[in-house]
Amino acid sequence: MAKFIGKRVAMGFATLFIIITVTFFLMHAVPGNPFAKEGKMPETVYNNLQAKYGLDKPKSEQYVIYLKNLLKGDFGESMKSNAETVNDMIKRGAPVSAKLGGQAFILSMFFGVLLGAVAALYQNKAPDYFMMIVALIGISVPSFVMASLFIQFIAKGSGFLPTSGWGTFAHTILPTIALSLMPMASTARLMRSSMLEVLGQDYIKTAQSKGLKKLKVIMNHAIRNAILPVVSQMGTTLSNLLVGSFVIEKIFGIAGLGTFFVTSISNRDYTLIMGTTVFYAVVLVAILVIVDILYVVIDPRIKLTKEGK
Repeated sequence: MAKFIGKRVAMGFATLFIIITVTFFLMHAVPGNPFAKEGKMPETVYNNLQAKYGLDKPKSEQYVIYLKNLLKGDFGESMKSNAETVNDMIKRGAPVSAKLGGQAFILSMFFGVLLGAVAALYQNKAPDYFMMIVALIGISVPSFVMASLFIQFIAKGSGFLPTSGWGTFAHTILPTIALSLMPMASTARLMRSSMLEVLGQDYIKTAQSKGLKKLKVIMNHAIRNAILPVVSQMGTTLSNLLVGSFVIEKIFGIAGLGTFFVTSISNRDYTLIMGTTVFYAVVLVAILVIVDILYVVIDPRIKLTKEGK
């Protein structure tokens, strides 16, 4: 297990290095500069700004300097915000995005597994058809469309659900639901397929023939094995939720990390682009490594030896 974890962690660091390198040079390869929108400015001012942020140095030297600062945990100063550093902006926005993504993840996993299991148990019956229609709608309709519909027809009509902002629990309800619908639908479909496969296995029939109650067979044998494919997709689902929150945060006016990321791209704020990208990359890679390890722990059939890997 220690060797397996070591390999996964090493692969995680290699992935982060590639992401940082590719993002840095692609960002600088795009024509223009962070100060292009400032209008015509004196050449002296422009040169001073270039020197302040090290943009007058060769790209390779800028890259080495950035890596050295990154190892110290310093993401640098924002090129557009004089009031905050990139570290400060991440500290302010990350908890908001984490709360939104966490709530959407829990909601999508719980109801996705529940709906998928119920659909499998009532295969080709009304509950199955209803839940699969709901799943199809969830997959087909983008989250930003759902968010717009929620604002137009639910928030404005309810009188107590805010259409924008972030503060009370009421502010989180509609963004969380809008963000969770697509992964919930995908999880339900995956769980249904896996559950149907498990229910047809011999050990399920054997457990039923021994006189075990149906609920006990389902809970102790069927769901435990059927949920393994869902567990393997948890890392991808959570990463999609974090990335998908960019649009949801923008629509609902939530001052999360996603909003900062979108703004940094439109403003060509190099340091903020790199800071948010690296932060998200670290979080996502860590999630994927943890899920890989968790999958091995949950499923004892997976072997860590060369012969059984």
